[in-house]
Amino acid sequence: MGHKNSTPAAWSLRRTRYDPPGLDEAIAAAQGLTDQVDSQIAIAAQLIGMPEDEVRGRVLMVQAQTRQSRPEIARGRQPEIVVVKRRSPRGPSASS
Repeated sequence: MGHKNSTPAAWSLRRTRYDPPGLDEAIAAAQGLTDQVDSQIAIAAQLIGMPEDEVRGRVLMVQAQTRQSRPEIARGRQPEIVVVKRRSPRGPSASS
């Protein structure tokens, strides 16, 4: 059977698209990495390639909005612990 394994010619013209993150995306990523505001400003500025002075105001505004919209976790409350146990296979025993 004459099956041919070659790549189509159009595939050689492909280009990888680079979309740098937007300011809000960079701030969200920085907030996920650290709780320190100065570090968030530095990380967000590096991700989008802007000076820290231009990013600072937006980071502070987003942080203020986040604090208002997200209630604090109840202090002294223990996190829920989940235990996952692995079951043995249900087939005939290998030791038989």
